[in-house]
Amino acid sequence: MKQWSELAEKVLEGETITNKEALSILECPDEDVPLLLHASYQIRKRYFGKKVKLNMIMNAKSGLCPENCGYCAQSSISTAPIDTYKMVNKQTLLEGAQRAYDLDIGTYCIVASGRGPSNKEIDHVVDAVEEIKETYGMKICACLGLLKPEQASRLKEAGVDRYNHNINTSERNHSNITTSHTFEDRITTVDTAKFAGISPCSGVIIGMKESKQDVVDMAYRLKSLDADSIPINFLHAIDGTPLEGVDELTPLYCLKALALFRFVNPTKEIRMAGGREENLRSLQPLGLYAANSIFIGDYLTTDGQEETEDHKMLSDLGFEVESVEEMKENIAKGQ
Repeated sequence: MKQWSELAEKVLEGETITNKEALSILECPDEDVPLLLHASYQIRKRYFGKKVKLNMIMNAKSGLCPENCGYCAQSSISTAPIDTYKMVNKQTLLEGAQRAYDLDIGTYCIVASGRGPSNKEIDHVVDAVEEIKETYGMKICACLGLLKPEQASRLKEAGVDRYNHNINTSERNHSNITTSHTFEDRITTVDTAKFAGISPCSGVIIGMKESKQDVVDMAYRLKSLDADSIPINFLHAIDGTPLEGVDELTPLYCLKALALFRFVNPTKEIRMAGGREENLRSLQPLGLYAANSIFIGDYLTTDGQEETEDHKMLSDLGFEVESVEEMKENIAKGQ
């Protein structure tokens, strides 16, 4: 069908697709998904070629969170049996960075549960980040919750390159997922990081009983936020959370969602994130015709696939990993 290739050409000419066109991507007939992915790849190839960015998570603080997010095993209302611990020591953070560097992973993500970091926790992260940057020079992403301006400034000075704070869902659906903070609280934190000069990373979780229009609204909201990196998570429903048992997604719908975010945010890093193994299953490789980034290893409270399997997948597709050295060059160029 010409529909998808013509829509890709429109995007490559610098135009923004309409809401109707965006919805049509999510409503693409299943048998046309290969054609949709081909069109998505034309956009991906223009801006990223065959390169794939690798990211690794360090779960620096687990559980003990007062928030009531319905998807999260670490929330105050979850009964999921998970490990809970306060902020890990500096040596553990450094060892995680060493492991990421050895695997040639460009971005090391320090993630801590909670509503937001205490100043003492900021001190701890700053101390570790300064040494990691000096030793390895890799890109550092922090994800510590709601952020105050002075905290953002300290993270920037220490060398944090990126700050993650997901919008998770649409503004309309937000109160169905959590009531302990507002959608605007999340937007404010993304803006706070941007104002401090930190690259904003913000994404979504798909499969939380939202409508197709909600998914489209998420894509446009991230475009308006100018998020540089957009992780697309697919709900991995965890027993003991309010969303336990929710199973709305199919592998083909997940591919359509990835394509949507590529069409709406053509120049941005689109990442296949949490739940890709559970929801895309055998179709995971096809997602990289729209996405240009993945997490390697485990997530916060769920397992990923073996690092070697991810590398095999990329090699089999003919894609090339963006090395740590290439990443350093891009940072120097302001990319």
